Amino acid sequence: MEQVGLAAATTDVSLWSLFMQAGIVVKLVMLGLIAASVWTWAIVIDKYLAYGRARRQFDKFEQVFWSGQSLEELYRSLSERNNTGLASIFVAAMREWKKSFERGARSPIGLQMRIDRAMDVTLARETEFLGARLGSLATIGSAGPFIGLFGTVVGIMTSFQAIAGSKSTNLAVVAPGIAEALLATAIGLVAAIPAVIAYNKFSADAGKLSARMEGFADEFSAILSRQIDEKLQPRQAAQ
Repeated sequence: MEQVGLAAATTDVSLWSLFMQAGIVVKLVMLGLIAASVWTWAIVIDKYLAYGRARRQFDKFEQVFWSGQSLEELYRSLSERNNTGLASIFVAAMREWKKSFERGARSPIGLQMRIDRAMDVTLARETEFLGARLGSLATIGSAGPFIGLFGTVVGIMTSFQAIAGSKSTNLAVVAPGIAEALLATAIGLVAAIPAVIAYNKFSADAGKLSARMEGFADEFSAILSRQIDEKLQPRQAAQ
């Protein structure tokens, strides 16, 4: 009994010691999950800043767009910039508009289709940019607990083999091995839970931003449709 008590008193069960005492497979699992957790938080910080910046840019562009400024003036001020979001959709539509009229467009339906297609391509590219790396969060969130569980199973199997070899089932002997095995599951949950929460939040944010761009594209398409009618109808009537 005195030896068991001494063993229990001298056994180091800190997280670092549990990691160092773990087998090579469990260590690799833990390191992989720690790396996944770091990558998760890097994505979280990046998306938080990117979505906040996108919302501010959307607000600023809409304020200028609906201020009554000429579309030509707004296009000239934005055409030489590296635009994103609503501004990139606007520039793509205006560029197609100007090219078509410079080449003597005659069909309002064909012109409208080309403008809508240009906005759709730009919208798809911007939506893809908003959703970039969200798949990594989904993967970490779904696979993290199972990877941690794999490390736990391997660690417990190793612990049972050691118990069988020592022929001792005393708790002071068994506990450290079981604890280091369960640490893998804990790290898996630490990596997975923030990833799942972040994925749900940022997916919703990306959906709202995408819907906002789609709404602007529809509104701007209607504005250009009216202007196409105003410009092409007199030309067609003269012919």
